[in-house]
Amino acid sequence: MDAGTDDAGEAGAAAMFAPDSVTRLIHEDPVFAVAGLRALLLQALHPRAMAAVAAHGGFEADPWGRLTRTTEFVATMTWGTVDEAGRAAARVRGIHRKLRGTDPFTGEEYRLDQPDLLLWVHCCEVGSFVDLARRVGLVDRDGAAAYLQEQVRPAVMVGVREADVPRDLRQLDEYFRTVRPQLALLPEAAAGARALAVPPMPGWVQWLTPARVAWGGLTGLALSTLPRWARRMYRLPGLPTTDLVATTTVRTLRTVALTVPASVREGPALRAAREREAA
Repeated sequence: MDAGTDDAGEAGAAAMFAPDSVTRLIHEDPVFAVAGLRALLLQALHPRAMAAVAAHGGFEADPWGRLTRTTEFVATMTWGTVDEAGRAAARVRGIHRKLRGTDPFTGEEYRLDQPDLLLWVHCCEVGSFVDLARRVGLVDRDGAAAYLQEQVRPAVMVGVREADVPRDLRQLDEYFRTVRPQLALLPEAAAGARALAVPPMPGWVQWLTPARVAWGGLTGLALSTLPRWARRMYRLPGLPTTDLVATTTVRTLRTVALTVPASVREGPALRAAREREAA
C-alpha cells in the first residue's frame, strides 16, 4: 500500500468535526429538538419542497420514522467519520435522484436533487439551529458564522453547489430575502404542520403519559420561533412580544433539560454516534 492510499485511509477515518467544533456544540444541545421542528415547519413553506413531500406521503405518513431518519443522518454527519458521512450523504443523493415532484402551480415535473431545493433545505436547517443557539446564548454572531462555515462541507456532500452556500449570517439573511417571493402556504403545508403538532401515538401513551401535551407544546414553541414573515404565512399572531416570550421559554426549557442526565436526555441516534466514535 503506497503513501497516498495510507493518507486517503487516514483522512476517511478522521472525524467530520472536531470535538471542540461549533457544530458539535450546537447539535448536542437540548435546543436541537426545537430547532429540528422549526426547520421542518420552515421547509414546508417552499411550494416545490412541500409538493414533493406531499407526493410521497407528506408529514402524515410515518412522522416518527421521518424524524428518526433525519436525526440519524444529522448524527452521522456530526459525530461520524468522513467515510461514514460520505456514505450517508451518498444514500441521500441516491434517494433524491429517484424521487420526483410536480410543481403545484405550473404542473412541471422535477427531480428532488435540484441544487436550489437542496439549498433551501440546508438553509432552513442551519438557520434554525443557529437561531435557537443564539437565543439561548450558546453562540454569538462570530460563533454563528463559524458554524455556517463548518456546514459548507456537509451541504456540498448532499449536492448543494458550494458557491451558493451561505457562510455567515448576512449571507443567510440575504438568501431568505431572495427566496421569500417564491414561498407560499399550500394546504399540504398547513396539514403537515397539524400532523407535526399531533402525530400518531399509541393510546396508552396519549392517555397515561404527558407525551401528547408535551409534544404539542414543543411544536408550538418551534412555530413561535419562526421568523415573523413565516409566522404570518402560517396565519399566526405576530405580537411584538412573541419573540421575547419564545426566547424566554426556550431558555427555560433548556435549563430544565440540562438537569436531566445525558444518558436519558440524549436520543438513541446521538448515543449510537458517540459509541461509534469511542470505538
